[in-house]
Amino acid sequence: MPAPLTVAVAQPVCEHLGVAANAAAHAEAIRDAKARLIVFPELSLTGYDLAAPAVSPDDARLRPIVSACRTTGATALVGAPVREADGREYIAVLAVTEEGARVVYRKMWLHGEEFDRFAPGEKPQVLVVDGVRLGLAVCYDAAVPEHAAETAALGIDAYVAGTLYGAGPESAARRDGHMRERALAHGVWVVLATSAGASGTYPETSGGSGVWGPDGAVVVQAGPEPGAVVSATLGGAVPA
Repeated sequence: MPAPLTVAVAQPVCEHLGVAANAAAHAEAIRDAKARLIVFPELSLTGYDLAAPAVSPDDARLRPIVSACRTTGATALVGAPVREADGREYIAVLAVTEEGARVVYRKMWLHGEEFDRFAPGEKPQVLVVDGVRLGLAVCYDAAVPEHAAETAALGIDAYVAGTLYGAGPESAARRDGHMRERALAHGVWVVLATSAGASGTYPETSGGSGVWGPDGAVVVQAGPEPGAVVSATLGGAVPA
């Protein structure tokens, strides 16, 4: 593991299709977190609505996030639907820094009605922040052991997922089980940002964003309430 990396996971209140309002909430979370990396849930800029208009990385509505990253020195991973020049659309992760936003990952393992609109991403991706290699995942990716295995084969220090899980104890148990299993299977940190409260067409989601150590133990975890941000430092000794 390179030098320790301070990460935060956020589950902001999400306004349905309200990109400008959601970007403002993202910016506030970034400023409050005081972390080098802050991770947001799947489709965090629009909410989980499969009809949400695509968001361009150079959309002016993202400027508050860019400004917050400039002020804090953070990198933010946010979720949005995107459209490529060839017309294909993806459920994507945008990395936002003081220099702007860019697409860094496209969800590979789609499910259900997602196939009606979106194309699957073609390959796993690693984002490097301060020398720390972050394998990226979106929602159902993290439920598929093959995805984590293919990503880990690229050499990663942490598996970082933006997701949405439904409300209720069964979903919460599945969420925590997936994260623990990925950590244990590959001996890496797992960082999860997942929706809380309403998200798009979901009236309620699980919350429970958190960080798991390479031994599968929970290091820090938010509750079910929207608006929570929790942080941890990756690196150093494995949690006892």
